[in-house]
Order: sequence, then structure tokens, then C-alpha cells
Amino acid sequence: MKDKLMEYVVIFEEGENSCSAYVPDLPVCIAAGETIEEVKELIAEAIEFHIEGLLEDGEIVPKPSATLPFQDEPGVLSVLIAVQV
Repeated sequence: MKDKLMEYVVIFEEGENSCSAYVPDLPVCIAAGETIEEVKELIAEAIEFHIEGLLEDGEIVPKPSATLPFQDEPGVLSVLIAVQV
């Protein structure tokens, strides 16, 4: 049962023909697609899937870092993505 809301910083990078995203607090969570909107959906699913796997394996779920800087430079965008865990 999902009962806790966690917000992770997600870094999006835009290329000429694609976009990608990664989660600094969850290094194995990455996603890629053609648009930012597509990648937002994919990375949210990747975060949830990764956390579910950690919980099933009895591992500790990394807490979102409160000290990660947001990035705002050409082609790079940081946002918070909330997931239920």
C-alpha cells in the first residue's frame, strides 16, 4: 500500500532530437524520450518502479536530498517529481 509522498529532484536534459532525465538521489533511475512531457511520465514511472523493487528486496529507500541544487541553464532543467511510496 502506498502511503507516503516523496519528492525527488529530477534533472532533464534536452538534445537536438531527444530528451533525457535522471534522479541524483536514485542513480539507476533514468529515462529518455522525444519530448520533455514524455520523459516526465517515464521518469515518474521509473522512480516508482525502482522504489517498489527496493521495498520488495527489503532495502532502504534513499530519502530525497534537501540540498540538491536546482539547475536552470540552456538545455538543462531541474524539477521536483512527487511519487507515492
